[in-house]
Amino acid sequence: MGQSDNRNAASPPRRVLIILLGAIGDVVRALPLLGRIRRGWPDAHIAWAVEPKSQPILERHPWLDELIVFDRRRAPWSFAPFLGRIRRGRFDLAIDLQRHLKSGLIAAVSRAPDRIGFAAANTKEWNHRFSTRQIAPQPRLRLKLAQYQAFGDALDLPETPIEFGLELPADEAARALAYLEGLPRPLLGVILGSSWPSRIYFPEAVAAAIRDLTASNGAAPLTPVLIGGPEDAALGAAVMRELGGTGARDLTGRTGLRDLIAIFGECAAAFGPDCGPMHIAAAAGCPIVSLWGSTAPERSAPWGNAHLTMRGEIPCHPCYLRECPIGRECMRRIAPADVAATVRRAMRERRSRGTLTLPKNDGGAPAVAAAGADRGRS
Repeated sequence: MGQSDNRNAASPPRRVLIILLGAIGDVVRALPLLGRIRRGWPDAHIAWAVEPKSQPILERHPWLDELIVFDRRRAPWSFAPFLGRIRRGRFDLAIDLQRHLKSGLIAAVSRAPDRIGFAAANTKEWNHRFSTRQIAPQPRLRLKLAQYQAFGDALDLPETPIEFGLELPADEAARALAYLEGLPRPLLGVILGSSWPSRIYFPEAVAAAIRDLTASNGAAPLTPVLIGGPEDAALGAAVMRELGGTGARDLTGRTGLRDLIAIFGECAAAFGPDCGPMHIAAAAGCPIVSLWGSTAPERSAPWGNAHLTMRGEIPCHPCYLRECPIGRECMRRIAPADVAATVRRAMRERRSRGTLTLPKNDGGAPAVAAAGADRGRS
């Protein structure tokens, strides 16, 4: 269908369900749409169907009224109670941002009379058959955040600044910042892990970039803070061994997802591979230099930081393979010296934190720094 029929402008929905279950980065990039819905329909009850791994991003969010959590760890036993909560929600509008069979089924079970989803060309597993209408087909390499904003256009919602609303209450912020106690500023966020092994940068390369950035070079040296989940503890230990006596703080496995909102807010800059925390950093206003191997920045670059993406030029990029059969050669071709130079450039360019407005023509590819592009420009 692609075009809105103005039904929502005349009669705003009372109860809205957003369906986006999984990836942390996707949930972060959908928050500006949540804000747009909240501003456009201030009296609506807005619920979000989500899985536990992304749940912390949405907890206590000021724009959201209800979380409906599908505990995938207890599936299939948890699915029926989850669908029961969806059905009891009596939603007028379901917005399916997931585009898979499972999300389509959730939308159908909601029995919302208005169910909007992606066009058939952008869905998998016949997802489009569960929606009553679809947004216009989206270019394959359009930024995910912009694709989600297309739902706001189809729903005739007024345009709003791109904001994420990620602010911690004072008690949570204080607890998160305690992890940084005693560290000299400025801080450098170093993201280590990713859900795909093919995206991960090498410990020796991470350490080499850190050593470059902790040298003074005529400016205050950066203090590195290693960031990752429990599964990244071995990677953090390897980086610390490589660093030897460098005064880094290893927080891998110690912080929760919500802690990162406050921690990135304290960092002068950050770098790391394609992953969920990369998007949290951008949403928190921290300049993030992102390193790309098996996936493409043209579609998934962190908002406002597309010009700080880096990849090693190799014919098979992007392959979208979780496991690399050739030893992550694409990541190996990203030189640590270039990473350090790009981080310094990001810090020089850093603007005052504020809101960004989505450009009208956003379908093009972001500027991508190839290995060697920033060498010597520190």
